[in-house]
Amino acid sequence: MRRKRWNWSRKAVLCVILGIALILCALILAIGSSGGARVRTNEDRVKFLEDLGWQVDPEPCCKTEVLIPREFSDVYRKFNELQTEQGYDLTEHQGEKATIYAYRVLNYKGFDGPVIAELYVANDRIIGGDIHSLALDGFMHGLKRQPQS
Repeated sequence: MRRKRWNWSRKAVLCVILGIALILCALILAIGSSGGARVRTNEDRVKFLEDLGWQVDPEPCCKTEVLIPREFSDVYRKFNELQTEQGYDLTEHQGEKATIYAYRVLNYKGFDGPVIAELYVANDRIIGGDIHSLALDGFMHGLKRQPQS
């Protein structure tokens, strides 16, 4: 039985190679861009918060491992609304483990009690976070610095 021989021109081979290269580049960009900022170290996390205008105690006051629920309660849905307003979406991480790093904010004006910045991190990427007070009648808002009185 005789095999059929392919007669490809150089142009056709080049187009196939370029097409494969473009597909690989797109895959690398898609995988590399999932999630937020890359934060491999504590210094990276502190710098991320500083870049947003927050001065924080450089040592986290708390580090907690959590499992993002597969099914969101009403409270988690409401919390995720805050995340989506910031460009994060915890629904993309349902069923995954994450680490919450909490830092004491030192420059929050207009509130006398303790203020905490929390960063949700999975696979060395920020997937969410917030700024909140520890008071029962306190507040919670996104990571971006809010106008303060």
